[in-house]
Amino acid sequence: MIEVGTVIPERIFWINRELLKRYADASGDQNPIHQNETFAKSVGLPDVIAHGMLTMALVGKFVSDWAGGASAVKEISGRFTKPVIVGAGADVDLTVSGIVSEVNKSTVRLDLTATSAGVKVLGISKALVARS
Repeated sequence: MIEVGTVIPERIFWINRELLKRYADASGDQNPIHQNETFAKSVGLPDVIAHGMLTMALVGKFVSDWAGGASAVKEISGRFTKPVIVGAGADVDLTVSGIVSEVNKSTVRLDLTATSAGVKVLGISKALVARS
């Protein structure tokens, strides 16, 4: 039974430079901060960072998998608070979890948490899904 306070078990997505390259090719976002360590550091970043939209897509996958499919997802939002830093040769976690914050006749609202290496990367992250 879904009720306010129900915890959605966390899921870990693994991000590495190969995934960043594949995402850049698929999305057309070839910004060098996502692929070139020297460039990323030259603009003040600690290393290559994941695309923000890749981060949101993975959070969206977490929600849609829990909700029973993408068609059940009515809204999803979040504010980027920190980048997901992807070092060379590393598999970096994006750990997503949620808690039910509201239950209505036809919808469920989720408060979401997304972290990487223990650092919160999304703030005010929420989703609204249809009840099944």
